[in-house]
This record gives sequence, C-alpha cells and structure tokens, in this order.
Amino acid sequence: MSGTKFEYPGVKDLMNGRPFLLLADDDEDDQILFKEALASIHSGIICIVANNGKEVLRLLRQDIFAKPDFIFLDLNMPIMDGMACLELLKKDPVLKEIPVIIYSTTITELLLAQTKKLGVYITIKKPDNIDYLTDFLRELLEL
Repeated sequence: MSGTKFEYPGVKDLMNGRPFLLLADDDEDDQILFKEALASIHSGIICIVANNGKEVLRLLRQDIFAKPDFIFLDLNMPIMDGMACLELLKKDPVLKEIPVIIYSTTITELLLAQTKKLGVYITIKKPDNIDYLTDFLRELLEL
C-alpha cells in the first residue's frame, strides 16, 4: 500500500485531479480490503474512510473538503446507518449530485428498490475476495 494516501487530504488543492473516494464503513476488515484493492490499481487514488453516516455528512459539509468522485456507503453502521445518510445526502442541494454506491453485505430486492428510488448510482455486494473488488474499482475509475 505504499504511495497510496488514505489520510484526510485537508484542502482541495491536494486533489490535483486524482481519483477521490469516500468509503463509509465501520468494519475495519472491509476498510483494509477496500484500501488494498485501490492500492493495487494505482498509488494516486485518495480514499477517505468514515465510520458512520454522521461522519460522512460532517466531512462533506466542510468547505476545505473536496467532493469525492464516488461515495461507497455501507448500510449497517452505528450512530447513523447508510440509508439515513443516503436520504440526507440526496436532500442536500450541494451533495445530492455525488454518485453514491451502496456497498453492503446484504442486498435484497426491497433494498434495491429503495436505493434506486433515492437515486443511487449502483448497488454492489461486498465481495469475499479482493480480485472482484479490484476489477470493479478499476472499471469504475477506468484506470
């Protein structure tokens, strides 16, 4: 993972056109898998991790925080779950245009219908192996 930056970037100028993702997931193992997949694609990808929906909204509403290219949103998180976060994101005139990818362990038909209605970009099930995730991220980011 050397060379890949996963810390809070601080100011918008640090982005310099690099892909920027926000991962909202409280599971440390899933965070590690996601970061490893990104690192295997390209060292310039920036990924910030939030542990719950409330933290996502706090980060995105800061003026010094650049808007991510994609938000990966787990549904099962403490404090504020992904669905509540998604609803607030889509009601915010500034944040509603950021593509949200539901990234969850359990995907049901009801969930697909609910998230589609809220304007989710895509819904994917968390993979068990890094290869699937790496291929998905590479294609998504076209790297």
